[in-house]
Amino acid sequence: MPARNILVINCGSSSIKFALVNEAHSQFPLHGLAECLGSREAVLRWQRGGEQDSLMIPKGDHRAALAQLLPLVQGAAGGKLHGIGHRVVHGGEHFTSAQRLEPSVIAAIRAIAPLAPLHNPASLQGIEAALSLYPNLPQVAVFDTAFHQSLPEHAYRYAVPETLYREHGVRRYGFHGTSHRYVSRRAAEMAGLASGDSSWLIAHLGNGCSTCAVVNGQSRDTSMGLTPLEGLAMGTRSGDVDPNLHGHLARTLGWSLEEIDRMLNKDSGLLGLSGLSNDMRSLEQAREQGHAGATLAIEVFCYRLAKSLAAMSCALPQLDGLVFTGGIGENSPLIRSKTLSHLKLFNLALDKEANARCIRGVAGPIHAYGHPRVLVVPTNEERQIALDTLTLLDQ
Repeated sequence: MPARNILVINCGSSSIKFALVNEAHSQFPLHGLAECLGSREAVLRWQRGGEQDSLMIPKGDHRAALAQLLPLVQGAAGGKLHGIGHRVVHGGEHFTSAQRLEPSVIAAIRAIAPLAPLHNPASLQGIEAALSLYPNLPQVAVFDTAFHQSLPEHAYRYAVPETLYREHGVRRYGFHGTSHRYVSRRAAEMAGLASGDSSWLIAHLGNGCSTCAVVNGQSRDTSMGLTPLEGLAMGTRSGDVDPNLHGHLARTLGWSLEEIDRMLNKDSGLLGLSGLSNDMRSLEQAREQGHAGATLAIEVFCYRLAKSLAAMSCALPQLDGLVFTGGIGENSPLIRSKTLSHLKLFNLALDKEANARCIRGVAGPIHAYGHPRVLVVPTNEERQIALDTLTLLDQ
């Protein structure tokens, strides 16, 4: 059977990230981004092979962007597109695996929208546009939360009144599941271990960050919760704060819930601590030049990450390795080194040369000889979404 092609779509409220994935090739034949949708600046940018191009689509919405994308995809796929995989952030408790897009599934995604008001409605825009443009293609929803549905109840329940969980779904769901799943399997392959008989700590570090404990291929705990705000300090998200911070700011500053939510999600994290940027590359440069805010942001980021990894270890029967992934995890030897300096009780230590070498897509072990395994494993959420889509097509 010839290798199949899957178009992977990841929709934001005004953007579409896309990649054409061929099951036989590691490189994407086509990938790109449509952004500023709905505005005069709406633009479709793509890369095919080594060539980059763009097309302005003023006032274009998700449907218009996908309509312009169709000929590009068909050309790059040689006219043979076999399906579409949609990233959907929140599947609630309803979805424990990828699902073919049928009316009942779409209705359930819409019903879950209150749990992810910024993400699920955007996914639905892309789904509805793609279904109208490609009605004869199999289409699949792959959920960020599905991988974490294996958490035991003692890990996903909050200590709040039972009715909030039973009637309103207030519990920990976790995110980045597609990445944690892909990376834990790749780590097992790299280490020569069976995915179904290994235990990993995973640190997915980008603008959004989360940790995960993976045991025998299943998520057993993770740092994000009801929303992606819980857990680590991130690019612009605060991560964990005192739960009564909302009440304190409302009483003392008169802030509304909307103002507080915006501050915690958009103005905090690395950006809030540094007063400079949410980009770790910029902060590392500023730190070298003595910028106090950048130095503090990096220190807080690494200490909070180390604390979270230590907490995740409670879910492991053994530790077969610690894995760094995501834009920061794959490209910052400094962050990896500073984080491990807080985990001395785990006997973790890095090989300096190996740590420095693993950047820009270079994978491999970075631990010092005789110490527990530490790996850098580039994530590939698009390929995992494509693989999940192909699995459903084969059924």
